[in-house]
Amino acid sequence: MEQWQDQGIVLHVRPHGESGAIINVLTKQNGRAAGYVRGARSSRMRGSLELGSVVDVQWSSRTSDGLGSFSIELVKSYAADYMGDALKLSALQSACELCNQALPEREKHEGLYHGLLVLFEQFASDIWGAAYVMWEIALLKELGFSLDLTQCAGGGDAMSLAYVSPKTGRAVSYSAGEIYKEKLLKLPDFLKPQGGSGDDEEILKGIDLCGYFLGRWVFAHHSHGIPAPRLLFAERFAKTIGEQGLEKKENRDYVTG
Repeated sequence: MEQWQDQGIVLHVRPHGESGAIINVLTKQNGRAAGYVRGARSSRMRGSLELGSVVDVQWSSRTSDGLGSFSIELVKSYAADYMGDALKLSALQSACELCNQALPEREKHEGLYHGLLVLFEQFASDIWGAAYVMWEIALLKELGFSLDLTQCAGGGDAMSLAYVSPKTGRAVSYSAGEIYKEKLLKLPDFLKPQGGSGDDEEILKGIDLCGYFLGRWVFAHHSHGIPAPRLLFAERFAKTIGEQGLEKKENRDYVTG
């Protein structure tokens, strides 16, 4: 009998049979792991199997390469904290599904495990959007696809970076990239060496930037491309910005009218 104990984050839940489910968790020591959970649809288990829940898990199987089964105990449910905030809940679901589809099974990623917990904690702060973008950049790096946003690929001034090469993921200065700007990606202010604004418009630039490289480098050969929860999060974030902009305009019109 093969077995181990660990702590993990619930990434994906798929109903199986009349009352069970197959779940994927990102564990601290055993990477992304899958297992069958009996009674997963019971009211007692429902909170433990919310995406993003931190659980103590015990995995057991007759063989080391078998699916095996999980016994789990809830430690903390992050989704419950954001049930009233559709955008943050969408971000949590996006992060979970990116890990679920991008990480090889049983390959240890302890740093990413801790990073995902930090991200969930940051959802309670005012900088959660920037934290999400920086987490995706860390995910790309963990998978072997690093962005170089510290210096100009064309030898320009590192303190005037404005673009990112879609081919290399390297930053480009304003002067070096101006004539090619239609072919380059925009570098958000908060990712520049000197720092800058992390407002919603800049965060959306970061979401678009990471989305491009996730599609080009990570999910290019996946049958369904970028996971649907990630696409939905980007769409909701863009829509939220549009609605907020319209609301501000209406308020200005009311004041000046």
